[in-house]
Amino acid sequence: MEIYRQALEEDALYSAARAAHMAAQERLPQGRAGLLPTLSLAFVKRRQFIDIGSTSTAAAVGAVRPSEVIIDNQSVTITATQPIYRKENFVIYEQSKLQVAQADSQFIIAAQDLILRVAQAYLDILTAQVNLEVAEAQKKAISEQLEQAKRNFEVGTTTIVDTYEAQARFDLTTSQEIAAKNQLEVAQRTLQQIIGHMPDELVRPKDTAYELLNLKYANMQDWITVAEQNNLALKVQQSVYEIAKQDVERAKAGHYPTLDLVAIYSDQKGVGGTITGRPINLTSKEIGIQVSFPIFQGFAVQSQVREALAIQERVFQELNNTRRNSVLQVSQQYLNVTNGIAQVKALKQALLSSKSQLDSTKLGQEVGVRTEVDVLNAQQLYYSARRDLAQARNNFLMSRLRLEAEAGELDEDDLREVNQALVQ
Repeated sequence: MEIYRQALEEDALYSAARAAHMAAQERLPQGRAGLLPTLSLAFVKRRQFIDIGSTSTAAAVGAVRPSEVIIDNQSVTITATQPIYRKENFVIYEQSKLQVAQADSQFIIAAQDLILRVAQAYLDILTAQVNLEVAEAQKKAISEQLEQAKRNFEVGTTTIVDTYEAQARFDLTTSQEIAAKNQLEVAQRTLQQIIGHMPDELVRPKDTAYELLNLKYANMQDWITVAEQNNLALKVQQSVYEIAKQDVERAKAGHYPTLDLVAIYSDQKGVGGTITGRPINLTSKEIGIQVSFPIFQGFAVQSQVREALAIQERVFQELNNTRRNSVLQVSQQYLNVTNGIAQVKALKQALLSSKSQLDSTKLGQEVGVRTEVDVLNAQQLYYSARRDLAQARNNFLMSRLRLEAEAGELDEDDLREVNQALVQ
C-alpha cells in the first residue's frame, strides 16, 4: 500500500490522466455558453482631416488656398444577444454532458490501471526474488552434491557418471541464477518507472501466506451481468456512441433556422462630418428579434449528415465489439481465478510431497539404496514446486484484481485485501 500511495503522486501516466480529466470538466461550461447571452462592447475614437476645397476669394485673384476641417469623432456600441432557438447549440450542450461522463469513466479506468500496474510490478518483484532464491539454494545444494560425488568417485564408491551428472546440473543452475538476477533487476526497474525511484526492500510474504480470497459473486454469469452494467470501457464506448448520435443531429441543424433576441445601444459623436462638414451626435437604442433561414449551402449539410450517419454506424459496431470483448475478458479472468485456486491448492500439496520425497531420498542415499542422481532429481522437484507455488499465488492475485477491473468494481479496498493476504 505504501508503494501504491507513492504511485498516486509520482506515476506519470496517472498524473497525465488526472490533468486530462480536469481539462474535460471544462467541456460543460463551454457547452452551456451557447445557451447564455453574449455581451460585446465596441469603442472607436478617431480624428478626421477633411479638405473641403478652395475659397471663392482666393480663386478670383488666382490663388488657391485649400480649407481643411478637423473633426474628432468617437462611438460606443454595446450589443447583447440572447439565443432563443439554435438547435446546434442545444446539441453541443448535450454533447458536453456526455463528454464529461466519458472523461469520468476514463479517469476511473486510469485509476484502476494504476492499481493493476502497481500490483503487477510488486508481485513480479516477489516472483523474481523467489526465482533467485530457488536458483541460489539449488546451486548451493547441487554444489554440495558435486563435491560429494567427487569424493565418492575418488574413494571408488561411485562412478564418474555421477560426477558428470552433478557437474551438468551445477552448470545449468548457474545459468538459471544469472537469468534470475536479470529478471529481478528488470522487475525493479519496472516499478521504478511507476514510483519515480528505485524501490527499497519490499515487504515479503511469509511462506505460509497462501490465503485465497473469496469472490464477490458466486458464478461466471453473475460476473458477466455485473460487467454489462459497470464495465468502464463499455461505458466509455456507450458515451462515444451517444456523442455520435448527437453529431447526426448537429449536422441536421444546418437545415434549421436560428432565432435570437438582440439589443443594441450606440452612442456616437462627430457623425456625418465627412459629408456635411458639421458633425452631429447620435444616440440609438435597438431591441428586436433576429431570424435567419438557411436556404442553400451547396449541399454541404446533406454531405455532413451522411458522414455523421456513417460514423454513428462505425461507433455502434465498435460498441458491440467492446460488449463482446468484455464478456470474453470476464470469462477468461473468472476461469483464471477459479483455476488458480485449484492450482494453488494442488501445488501446496505438491510442495509438501516433494519435500517428503527429498528427505526420504537423502536418507536412502545415506543407506545406499538411492544414488546421487536420485537426490539431484528430488531437489529439482522440490525447488520447482516451491517456485511454481509462488508464481501460482501471484497469478491468482492478479487474476482476481483483473476480474474486479473487468467488472468495473476494482478499487483500493481490493488492493488492501491483496495486501492483507500477503502479510498474514
